[in-house]
Amino acid sequence: MSALTIMSAKTTTGAGSSFPLNNMYTKENKTFQIAVAGSGAVTATVAIEVSNDNVTYVSDAYSTVSLSGTTSAAQGLVMEANWQYVRANVTAISGTSAAVTVILGTM
Repeated sequence: MSALTIMSAKTTTGAGSSFPLNNMYTKENKTFQIAVAGSGAVTATVAIEVSNDNVTYVSDAYSTVSLSGTTSAAQGLVMEANWQYVRANVTAISGTSAAVTVILGTM
């Protein structure tokens, strides 16, 4: 299994950089580890968005996670479809020093 951080400690809403799902990531299931950390109560909503043209990105209810915890929270998901590009999009975030990190891996 290999891993790639596609979002690192993002503290504001908005989409992160896109990453091509080259040969290392296209032939296998992809796993996403999505975490928020901060001080006190933290929450975040993060969508994993995919595209075939690196212009129009899509997500659905299955690729959007809501995180909530005291100092940290994490969740994972698995993607089986073979898209060409992926990015993480923080659609909501709150809490003192709350920051989102997303790591992509292959199984």
